[in-house]
Amino acid sequence: MASMATFFVKTTFPSHSLTKSFETRFAPPSKVNVFVGVRSRIHPGLRVSSGLIEPDGGKLVELVVDHSARDLKKGEAFQLPRVKLSRIDIEWVHVLSEGWASPLRGFMRENEFLQTLHFNSLRLDDGSAVNMSVPIVLAIDDEQKQRIGDSKRVALFDSSGNPVAILNDIEIYKHPKEERIARTWGTTAPGLPYVEQTITNAGNWLIGGDLEVIEPIKYNDGLDHFRLSPSELRNEFAKRNADAVFAFQLRNPVHNGHALLMTDTRKRLLDMGYKNPILLLHPLGGYTKADDVPLEWRMKQHEKVLEDGVLDPETTVVSIFPSPMHYAGPTEVQWHAKARINAGANFYIVGRDPAGMSHPVEKRDLYDADHGKKVLSMAPGLERLNILPFRVIEERSCTFLCTYASLIQVVIVPIVCRLLHMTRLRAEWHSLTLQGLKTSSSYQAPRLFCSVQMRTLARNKESPPDGFMCPGGWKVLVDYYDSLVLSGNGTMPEAVPA
Repeated sequence: MASMATFFVKTTFPSHSLTKSFETRFAPPSKVNVFVGVRSRIHPGLRVSSGLIEPDGGKLVELVVDHSARDLKKGEAFQLPRVKLSRIDIEWVHVLSEGWASPLRGFMRENEFLQTLHFNSLRLDDGSAVNMSVPIVLAIDDEQKQRIGDSKRVALFDSSGNPVAILNDIEIYKHPKEERIARTWGTTAPGLPYVEQTITNAGNWLIGGDLEVIEPIKYNDGLDHFRLSPSELRNEFAKRNADAVFAFQLRNPVHNGHALLMTDTRKRLLDMGYKNPILLLHPLGGYTKADDVPLEWRMKQHEKVLEDGVLDPETTVVSIFPSPMHYAGPTEVQWHAKARINAGANFYIVGRDPAGMSHPVEKRDLYDADHGKKVLSMAPGLERLNILPFRVIEERSCTFLCTYASLIQVVIVPIVCRLLHMTRLRAEWHSLTLQGLKTSSSYQAPRLFCSVQMRTLARNKESPPDGFMCPGGWKVLVDYYDSLVLSGNGTMPEAVPA
């Protein structure tokens, strides 16, 4: 998730929306459209939805068997052909079991897989469509396929030999790896993290079917209490009397630029007429690449952000989203948005290059930084979700007070400019110039974005600019880099194998 200030740029929503204009301190006045639900009530000057958004398909699909049937299902599992699950496979079982992918009832069969690859959506029996942009599939090899034979059921086991789930009414079909990679990532370049972890060496077959998950998925890592299911989140929102839920996904620590986006979003929703909008701060908790800050440390940092009052605990719900990370840009951001609908969110904040990464071979971004938010505004099956985009301000448009000239090295100005945009500095600061800097229109400052620079400063134990991050949160980040044990060649540790 990108992290720069300005957001709420103009976007397009379906014709059944109402429009209300408002101002934000960082951008010219723009329009945000407010979806009017079936159930609505009148506030002065605006009608807004009064209930949580319905899940895709109208009902959450929850696949964990009743407690009374668990021993029976365990016994059945030991009598069936077995498929061993990787760590990432188990994360997908978790996603499916709690209804994040509703209306999916298990790993995709071939018709669902093809709809996902070619249409980024699934057609329901009533003719309507729901968004589904990433394949949720389970791969098996030739030997496993032969062992399954004519059986219509298989048991899914973890690496320790414990039964996790039963897959019923199975369908086995070819695994078109190249097509899957090309259509999901838009490239087949080597070095895509998720591809190397889960596809390159995976089996040549995919197996789909209806899941019966024997017990709720737990990781016993001290963070399970943060892993609220869509049903639990909906109950929490109802308990807090939420009349709007706005979701913010990130896979980085929270800095004050993030916080400003979230607090300003709540203010704008109140201005629209909502009485109690609730923030879902929803860090991704599944597989991430090796250079991302691990989940355990991110959650410590998020807790400090709440403890220090940067975000209000009364109007914020912090929970872990269990999905693995693809880094598939505009394709994957649709999945991130769709899953939050199932958790009850009707607003979704999207930033620069969501779910993106650097090209694995060439020195450039893999995806256009603006395509994620543009795709979300017109993606099939996401019409009910209000997209709140923000944009990045270029470094070359940023200038400083002349009185700071003696304190700042010219070589670090582009970095500090970027960071200052995320603090609570007022717009008038930007109208002054720093003496001695190149300020011509031809000057092109390097593109250094906050999340990257944040990690660099923390790794080097350098202090960030005042107002960049709460002190407690910054200390957690520095402690994380202190805890790293570098390998002999000075490189960062590799990701834990899937």
